[in-house]
Amino acid sequence: MRIGHGYDLHRLEPLTPHGAGRPFVLGGVHVPHDRGPVGHSDGDALLHAVTDAILGAMGEPDIGQLFPDTDPAWAGKDSAHFLAEAVRRMRAAGLRVGNLDATVICERPKIGPVKSAIRSRLAALLGTAESSVNVKGKTHEKVDAVGEGRAIEVHVVALLVAA
Repeated sequence: MRIGHGYDLHRLEPLTPHGAGRPFVLGGVHVPHDRGPVGHSDGDALLHAVTDAILGAMGEPDIGQLFPDTDPAWAGKDSAHFLAEAVRRMRAAGLRVGNLDATVICERPKIGPVKSAIRSRLAALLGTAESSVNVKGKTHEKVDAVGEGRAIEVHVVALLVAA
């Protein structure tokens, strides 16, 4: 078995044209919100952290090394593309997801209403059962940029096992 931890944080700003925020996507699911992540790709902090957790479990290069934000080819790219590459590498190594546990930290939007859809989407992208995927939503109790609604933070732990 192999264990990996993934982390990501994105600044949240008003959506264009009033700011630099992209539409809010979390775990491949569009979430209605007046702010969105600032990032080179679509800014999906959850998929970025999942990708890094899988890559980290295998000792592979991280998402920034494989898909640098200095490369215009990744501008606005759907983060499912990055996760698909991590899953491809995982399968090539003879591994599969045993379980994945994600913690999404933001004041708004509340993820409770979309948590089931996010869990389903993650399971599909990972090629695993929904029972192997957990998603939790937490706040920062109004402390720091995350608590003030100016950022989103995600932690993911992935357990990979022999396929």
